[in-house]
This record gives sequence, structure tokens and C-alpha cells, in this order.
Amino acid sequence: MLAVRAGEGDTEAFERLVRRHTPVLLALANRMLTDAGDAEDAVQDAFVSAWRRLPEFRADASFQTWMYRIVTNRCLNQLRSRRPTTTLDAVPEPQAPDHYASPSRAAESSAAVSDLHSALGRLSPEQRACWLLREMHGLSYEDIASVVGINQEAVRGRIYRARRSLTEAMVAWR
Repeated sequence: MLAVRAGEGDTEAFERLVRRHTPVLLALANRMLTDAGDAEDAVQDAFVSAWRRLPEFRADASFQTWMYRIVTNRCLNQLRSRRPTTTLDAVPEPQAPDHYASPSRAAESSAAVSDLHSALGRLSPEQRACWLLREMHGLSYEDIASVVGINQEAVRGRIYRARRSLTEAMVAWR
């Protein structure tokens, strides 16, 4: 197991873990923080913290779940320390392939994505973390509870409230 070898000081094993897990952790941090620089910093800080704490890592959980928890906590701490006037307009919109894009369809898609980003921004950081981990990263309720440090019922409640808020915010797009 790479995590065990890395915990014993094997830097090559740790490098493999970093390469393997960085893309999904960076995607999570980008979605939570909506700033690529902040996301990269959070993931980098998480890996530094993980390297220092690897001897404490219990192999009863997966390394990825453990890293999700560290990254999520870093992101939540950053979100809590931010002033509430964070703009989401700076988030680049994904470009549709040319064969799917007509001007009206592109404008409609852009507006819907913008509304979704705004709605995500209005969720509490805790609700956003739980929703993203479930809907965008496919984690189970049990894994989310472990990552966020709460029980499964609280996870279910946060996801339910997030879904309800997002559904209400996106009602015009149905």
C-alpha cells in the first residue's frame, strides 16, 4: 500500500500518491473556492499536511477519503475567513463544442451556468461541501460524513437543504 510506504518515509510512494490524487482534489477545491489559485494553494497545503501526518494515517480508511477530508477542511477554512462579497463572475464558463453551439443556445447555457454558480455561492460552505462531494465527486454519505467530520444524518440534511435551495434557484430553467 502506497500510503503505508509513504508513512514510512518513502518519498517516491508519496509522489505517486500526489500524482494520482491531485486531479480530483483540485477539481473539488476549484468548485468549492471558485478561484484556481486558492484551490491550488489549498491542495498543496493539504499534501504538505498529509506528508507530515502520514505516520498517523490509519489504513482503515482510504487515502483518498482522508485527503478529501483534509482538502475540504482547508477549503472550508478559507471560505469562512473570506469576506462575504466573493464574486463568482470570474469563473470561466466552459465552451461548448462548435457543432452544438448556436448563439441563442450558447447564451442560454451561459446564463444557466451563471445562475447555478450564483446559487452554489449562496449555499452555506458546509452545504456546498456536502453537495459537491456527493453530486460532483460521487462520494457515499458515509464517506462524506468521514470527510466533513459529522454524522450521516447531518450529511443527508445538508444535502437535502442544498438540493432544495438549488432547485428553487433553478426553477426558471426547467
